[in-house]
Amino acid sequence: MGTLWFNGSIYTMVKENDQVEAVFTEKGVIVDTGSLDHLKNEHAGNISREIDLKGQTMLPGLVDSHLHLVGHGERLLRLDLSLMDSRESIMKSLKEKCLKTPAGKWIVAEGWNENEWPRPELILRDELDAISADHPIVLKRICRHALVVNSRALLEADIKEDIKEPSGGVICRYPDGRLNGLFKESQAQNLILDSLPGIDQEYIENALTEAIEDAYKLGLTGGHTEDLHYYNGFMPTYQAFKSVIEDREMAFRANLLVHHEAFEEMLAAGGGYQKGTRYIKFDSMKIFTDGSLGGRTALLSEPYVDQKDTNGVAIFTESELQEWVKKARAAGMPIAVHAIGDLAFEYVLNAIEALPPKKGQRDRLIHAQIVRPELLERAAKLPVIFDIQPGFVPSDFPWVEEKVPADLLESSYAWRTYLNLGIICAGGSDAPIEPLNPILGIHAAVTRMKINSEDRTVYGLSERLSVYEAFALYTKGSAAAIGQEKRRGVINKGYDADFTVFNLDVFAVAPDDLLKAEAVMTVIDDKIMYDKN
Repeated sequence: MGTLWFNGSIYTMVKENDQVEAVFTEKGVIVDTGSLDHLKNEHAGNISREIDLKGQTMLPGLVDSHLHLVGHGERLLRLDLSLMDSRESIMKSLKEKCLKTPAGKWIVAEGWNENEWPRPELILRDELDAISADHPIVLKRICRHALVVNSRALLEADIKEDIKEPSGGVICRYPDGRLNGLFKESQAQNLILDSLPGIDQEYIENALTEAIEDAYKLGLTGGHTEDLHYYNGFMPTYQAFKSVIEDREMAFRANLLVHHEAFEEMLAAGGGYQKGTRYIKFDSMKIFTDGSLGGRTALLSEPYVDQKDTNGVAIFTESELQEWVKKARAAGMPIAVHAIGDLAFEYVLNAIEALPPKKGQRDRLIHAQIVRPELLERAAKLPVIFDIQPGFVPSDFPWVEEKVPADLLESSYAWRTYLNLGIICAGGSDAPIEPLNPILGIHAAVTRMKINSEDRTVYGLSERLSVYEAFALYTKGSAAAIGQEKRRGVINKGYDADFTVFNLDVFAVAPDDLLKAEAVMTVIDDKIMYDKN
């Protein structure tokens, strides 16, 4: 017995403006589409449920192509610094948190971004020591490629002043040589993070539950998420996903990118590409090649404008990177590589050209922000997906213009150019680095403007996308990124019955009115997981 969906604007996304009057689903699959009368007659004896959309708008289920699901849940559970617009407001919040927290307990806060402050001077160790010597304090930057701690946290992590800097990581110091509390990239950050208490099964499951419930409310039916290395290793995190999504029946299509350092554990547990459970599948091997622009650790081919002594950080040498790619290929897996700077991007292209994926597979270049034209031409000839985050445009501009050389920026954040070259693009948030709400990313792709700001500058007018193209990033693009374009991403016969229902017709409003779009129903596998009404 199946479900009839009708009385709404039902956009199939097969092509622009393509609509059907009704959809019939059964056992998690779209059985038929067409006119309401046709479906009622054709399936008359098999309709057990009728869903009146009441004039609202139904699309294929939106999927975030790049996020950190556990990290998003952590952000919901922890002190959130992302909306604090000055160092003074952060200091005030930390003082209040310390007053409410027993001495000795760790205080972890998420999301500071000095580029949004009137004065971009960082909060460092001495300022944190002035707030508390009794609490270990950790402040994570919004990009998660940098954190800053106080002296008590250094003590708890057993970090001495003469500590040597690890390869691929950065440990910063005051001019007098003392540690200033700032650690950049995971190789350095893990010296602190490995000492954090409280990361047990209950903690991970609570964070996942919070994150998925929030995803439902935002209309997300799935996400490509990278979490398997950070929370006590592969198996505890994978078990938490199974406990929440499968055992508690919180249906959510989770494609797990496998961090290169969790790769061997995944293989030992019998995992492999596209293996898993009903809703949880292992995806590509995740590799980091560089850091972030905000922390000046994204690897550029030229020095940073505002710090001429660096062009970023290479997490791996080219030969080391290719060794990891060889391991992925031996396991029949594509790769998903974090590459923000153009030199990091070049290293990845070199590796893919030397070691291409299996026929039918596509590699994923995550972020693809700073890219030279000749690299785009090379990428267009390869089986690759660009996993882009449209929300980075309003987030990074205009401060990125003060860091990245102008000649490199000319062909960067170039979503329209990518599509015109025939490169398939998927859309994600990189939550918790940026807000999870897909409407914010779609608005950014269409307008390339900041929201809730007097700054009405369009950052890259010629690179704006149409509303259809922007939604396609989160439907067809996300499906293609996991090789499921013949099963998800459009409303068509034989495709999964995953839908996102909005309160208004997103294709019939002015671009700024997209921000008024609100998910009112989220359907996964023919199951209504969220219904605002």
